[in-house]
Amino acid sequence: MPTIEALIVLSVILLVLALLATTRLPADGVLVGGLTLVMVAPGRNAAGDWRFAGILPVTDALAGLANPGVVTIGVLFAVVAGLRETGSIDLIGQRLLGRPRTQRGAIARVTLPVSAMSAFLNNTPIVAMMIPAIGDWSRRRRINPSKLLMPLSYAAILGGTCSLIGTSTNLVVAGLVSEAAAETPGLRPLGMFDISRLGLPCLLAGLAYLIFVAPRLLPDRGGVEAALGDPREYTAEMTVPEGSPLAGRTIEAAGLRNLPGCYLVEIDRGGVLMPAVGPEEQLLAGDRLVFTGVVDSIRDLKNLRGLQPATDQVFKLDAPTHARRLFEAVVSNTCPLVGRTVREGRFRNRYDAVIIAVARNGRRVSGKIGDIVLQPGDTLLIESQPGFGPRHRDSRDFFLVSSIEDSRPRQHGKAGIAMGILAAMVLCVSMNWMSMLHGSMLAAGLMLFARCCTVSAMRSAVDWSLLVVVAAALGIGRAMQASGLDAVVADLMVTAAVGHPWLALAAVYLATNLVTEVVTNNAAVALMFPVGLQTAAAMGVDPMPFVMVIMMAGSASFATPLGYQTNLMVYGPGGYRFSDYLRVGIPMNLLVGVLAVLLAPLFWAF
Repeated sequence: MPTIEALIVLSVILLVLALLATTRLPADGVLVGGLTLVMVAPGRNAAGDWRFAGILPVTDALAGLANPGVVTIGVLFAVVAGLRETGSIDLIGQRLLGRPRTQRGAIARVTLPVSAMSAFLNNTPIVAMMIPAIGDWSRRRRINPSKLLMPLSYAAILGGTCSLIGTSTNLVVAGLVSEAAAETPGLRPLGMFDISRLGLPCLLAGLAYLIFVAPRLLPDRGGVEAALGDPREYTAEMTVPEGSPLAGRTIEAAGLRNLPGCYLVEIDRGGVLMPAVGPEEQLLAGDRLVFTGVVDSIRDLKNLRGLQPATDQVFKLDAPTHARRLFEAVVSNTCPLVGRTVREGRFRNRYDAVIIAVARNGRRVSGKIGDIVLQPGDTLLIESQPGFGPRHRDSRDFFLVSSIEDSRPRQHGKAGIAMGILAAMVLCVSMNWMSMLHGSMLAAGLMLFARCCTVSAMRSAVDWSLLVVVAAALGIGRAMQASGLDAVVADLMVTAAVGHPWLALAAVYLATNLVTEVVTNNAAVALMFPVGLQTAAAMGVDPMPFVMVIMMAGSASFATPLGYQTNLMVYGPGGYRFSDYLRVGIPMNLLVGVLAVLLAPLFWAF
């Protein structure tokens, strides 16, 4: 019979799941609220006496904040910041993702390389690296991120089941097997690719589901339409400098055709204007490209490797490139530059800033930036030091000054260094020379040392709400163990199938998968591993099929964002709701579960 404490924890978990599924309350608030309830709920102390705050001690409830997995996720965000600041993520997106023509093609472009990488690399850093790349890429391809980020997480999970080092869940099970092998007949240490016999068929079936079935189930929400609907259209001039990788490439191959919210108006080639440029026109060094578009698109153009602002004034600013930001400023009627050209007004000298683009009532402003005559109401896109905003926010020269999010210029010259640091981190972790936490902390330190990123950029890159969600979920998992709820659930699932090995195997898989969906993958396999061994011993069968399905069930968490950290990582950026995971993930859970339970006894006989 379940204890009172177990029933209380079960009630809290059901309440948390109901709130996540039926409301739009933030996940971190709901989970912290659930953790608070199990902390203050009445329970028995060690002497058996009832008292408030008895189910879960404070130290256990907050242990998730110091959990190495939680810390690792936070540090990996810092590593990804270094990749983003150097433009490495943009390069990865261009090379891996390409330019598919259909939504299914886009999902295939995301899932195939990610699943292949996840088989040999830990899937958490892969997803952390790909989220911003897919966000930028999906905006350019006019596909909502909600159509791609959930398949990204699922593909990483499936790929991780194909080798022993693909996911931390597999490593946890391998460690449990090593500890129990000496005392359990039939239990053998796991090799690198033992799990591949189950993982590969599940991966292929899962990819087919994601590419051909999931597009009809995935939600269609995100920021693409908002970006395209921005009424402020700027005119910006960019140039192809000497040595640019874009020189010699066509407009289409350079990725400058069909830009979201932006289009190429003309090319100035040695004073000869070329309007209505075709996609097959080749770019040459020295070309001046005139674009009109919304602010996000102009920002992306500025960060594109191989282009630079046509005005030479950006090279005369005192601040180093990596320390600059973009701002929008609306010219007031009392600005001393009204009625004068940008060059005549000596804008750079007066404000220690450079105008990158100009917007005027949605109309194109012809001419070079320096020749534009400023008028009241003009909106200027400005590059300057971070202090420009605070200095001029209350100035009579501008009606409004606001900073542009994520407008730090990319340090393309250090992209190779950042990629090298990432490769070294992956190598060290894959060869078991150091843990993921140690490897990611060392990589973050090297990013700072090599000046690929700043401390402030790393700090702002961390998704703190995600860390709170994971830490709170771990605390609720500890409450399940402390109250005995985990054992009650496992016993109910396994007892129903006694005497039928295949049914028992299915029950163990289902129990592990349910615990994974509610708590976390590593906690689930740790809880269910002894149950699986005991079930195999009681029935007199080989324990290896049970070990393998526990490993698969611990990773195959698709129906909720709670069970696997990569699902949580895409929850916010994809704009998902709890019900989205249920709709897309439950069929995936059933598909992988049926395959794993059917195939495991064929590879490892009872």
